[in-house]
Amino acid sequence: MTTVADQQVTKAATKPATMAQALGRALRDSMAADPSVHVMGEDVGTLGGVFRITDGLAAEFGEDRCTDTPLAEAGILGAAVGMAMYGLRPVVEMQFDAFAYPAFEQLVSHVARMRNRTRGAMPLPITIRIPYGGGIGGVEHHSDSSEAYYMATPGLTVVTPATVADAYGLLRQSIASDDPVVFLEPKRLYWAKDSWNPAQPVDVEPIGTAVVRRPGTSATLITYGPSVPVCLEAAEAARAEGWDLEVVDLRSLVPFDDATVAASVRRTGRAVVVHESGGFGGPGGEIAARVTERCFHHLEAPVLRVAGFDIPYPPPMLERHHLPGVDRVLDAVARLQWDQ
Repeated sequence: MTTVADQQVTKAATKPATMAQALGRALRDSMAADPSVHVMGEDVGTLGGVFRITDGLAAEFGEDRCTDTPLAEAGILGAAVGMAMYGLRPVVEMQFDAFAYPAFEQLVSHVARMRNRTRGAMPLPITIRIPYGGGIGGVEHHSDSSEAYYMATPGLTVVTPATVADAYGLLRQSIASDDPVVFLEPKRLYWAKDSWNPAQPVDVEPIGTAVVRRPGTSATLITYGPSVPVCLEAAEAARAEGWDLEVVDLRSLVPFDDATVAASVRRTGRAVVVHESGGFGGPGGEIAARVTERCFHHLEAPVLRVAGFDIPYPPPMLERHHLPGVDRVLDAVARLQWDQ
């Protein structure tokens, strides 16, 4: 039984926390619980990472377990492969999204294939943390939305949180997984706050489970990561038009929760997929196809997409035009109503 005193302690301990703080706490708690967990990457030790996610870990656990590496992403991930083969659980930080590309050969040729190559005898429990997406005014190579590459690579789990609780819970689950996980961290949400008690972290749904962040009846907005707050804001603005929009946060791109997404679209009859990645060859095409296959007889209009433009990421002064915003989402919803 929870006493009044317990409730007072919990309330006192619960305070606004950022996603960055939750991620850092997840790393610390994972390292404390399992000595095989090692954090490695560029500037993760003494500096604490460019976003200070790993701040304090080297001081607490030593440089052998929170290790600064050379500026060589292929070497970092290659070393992590060897560490995982010998029983460790490396957590690799790729400093920025586009910095991860030099390591892509290691990812595709070894990380994603090792369990299959060894007929299940050798899993690779590697977590690859990648700050991704726009919204921070970053220059070239600092704001890519590269999730489509990882989604298209069989053998990888691909996860992206949109809330403080999910940042903690999904990262803990990823590190505990015996399979490689690409953990995409929305940079623009690092400083987003929510009430959170690090002493009593909220249990979150497991990897592979989508969550309805806002119920609705008019249409479903299917989204993830940095676009979740945009869709929630659009759903509130849509009330002025008489639209009641449901918002589904995928949380996990691979595995994909077809059941939750399809159930939502069958209820509303309409769907819009929203993400920062480019439209052509982007995640929205795959998601729209899956929805159409499973919900065709329930759809009142074609599944639409709101995405970044099919261009290299623009300079900071232009990113507000490039990124999907509330107006573009509502324009798509209006098209759904027109096409009914």
